[in-house]
Amino acid sequence: MEQILKEENRKINVVFAYGDDLALGAIQSIEEAGLKPGKDIMVVSVDGQKSAFKAMIVGKLNCTVENNPLFGPQIMKVVNDIMDGKDIPIRIISSEGVFPASTAKFELPNRKY
Repeated sequence: MEQILKEENRKINVVFAYGDDLALGAIQSIEEAGLKPGKDIMVVSVDGQKSAFKAMIVGKLNCTVENNPLFGPQIMKVVNDIMDGKDIPIRIISSEGVFPASTAKFELPNRKY
């Protein structure tokens, strides 16, 4: 991100980071370039970690898309059902969400990771 921001005549509107930690690194580079992340350049990430919600609350991140690491019990239920000879659905959907900055303050206390 730092290198891209140094290129002449480069206009960046949005940064998409496939990871909240990557977004936080991009935010740091954006700030070091004298720009305001979340305002001059929109920043969107994937994970839904507490750190992303904190960045949204202060206006540096615009949105995070949850990649929930807490679906272990759901997987183990399927494994047990298979071991017990039960039929399992062809498709199992995990619970995940999309969180714009406007929801961050409300959602932060609910985050488990």
